[in-house]
Amino acid sequence: MTTPSDTVTPGRLPRWEDAEVVDCDVRVTVSSVEVLTPFLEPRWQDYMAESGVRTIGSGRYPTLPGASTDLHLLRDRLLDPWQTSHAVLNCGSEISSIHNEDWALAMARAVNDWLATEWLAHDPRLRGSIVVPLQNPGSAAEEIERLAQHRGFVQVLLPVRAEAPLGKRRYWPIYEAAERHSLAVGIFAGGTSGNPSTPVGWPSYYLEDYVSYAQAFQAQVVSLVSEGVFTKYPNLRVVLTEAGFTWLPGLMWRFDKNWKGLRREVPWVDRPPSQIIRDHVRLTTQPLDEPDNSRHLVETIEQLGSDELLMFATNYPHWQFDSDEGVLPSGLRPEVERRILAGNAHDTYRL
Repeated sequence: MTTPSDTVTPGRLPRWEDAEVVDCDVRVTVSSVEVLTPFLEPRWQDYMAESGVRTIGSGRYPTLPGASTDLHLLRDRLLDPWQTSHAVLNCGSEISSIHNEDWALAMARAVNDWLATEWLAHDPRLRGSIVVPLQNPGSAAEEIERLAQHRGFVQVLLPVRAEAPLGKRRYWPIYEAAERHSLAVGIFAGGTSGNPSTPVGWPSYYLEDYVSYAQAFQAQVVSLVSEGVFTKYPNLRVVLTEAGFTWLPGLMWRFDKNWKGLRREVPWVDRPPSQIIRDHVRLTTQPLDEPDNSRHLVETIEQLGSDELLMFATNYPHWQFDSDEGVLPSGLRPEVERRILAGNAHDTYRL
């Protein structure tokens, strides 16, 4: 998780004055748990008051300032300056850390109804992600069904640090519901409490934690492909948010090489994993890993082997947002820039 800034000002749309921009990762937060009270059933309102609930599982970091809780600020600081046609809102609460599964479902419903009522209903540019209780995939699928007909929701949001690899069959009801309703599945940089960001335990420093998140995303991509999720659900689309992307070419090379020798173990993976990834997985551009030589980043994008993998995102209002010239490297072909800025998002989210 990144540290937010109260002074984030994305600035004007840089070198694409006439280009459409779709922002695929805008963070919004519930300013206080009391905000959700109107969206809870009476018994859960009593439960919240009597049990002294103060957060929804995301209170270990400083509370996000007005930038992520105020629609007017979002318009002034992001949507209007960037001439954004659509923005996908992600409320990255850690509901998956709640041990009471019934309470987790109640809170997920409250967050979703709050998002629909307080945000999506007030600006036609906004789209939302459905928060689900990952600890109970059956309940998660029910919540997807409940909101599937709401035109404002375009994806289902899951944390990357889950209790188990996300390809496991226990999670398949979520993918079945998402595919049936043409919803993407977004995986964000957060997770269940107790699960570290590294495969070898908890690091000592935030620097380690932040850099190591890419390892968790890599593991989930390998799991989704190896377990056969995309074979079972051939129309499913997965979006990795706040994952970076420079690690992907090397992962695909390694994955393809080892699949050739071990393919009998996973007969449902009937073509090179890199092809499956290119067909089903998308990644947002923030945070952007910038080498000293910007040409190296352009070469990395070319090594992805597809113009359809990357989708523009600001990750607003987090501190590492790259404004102006830093949002994409110079040197990309104009048609590639257009795909990244809007075209791939239209295809992924059915905008």
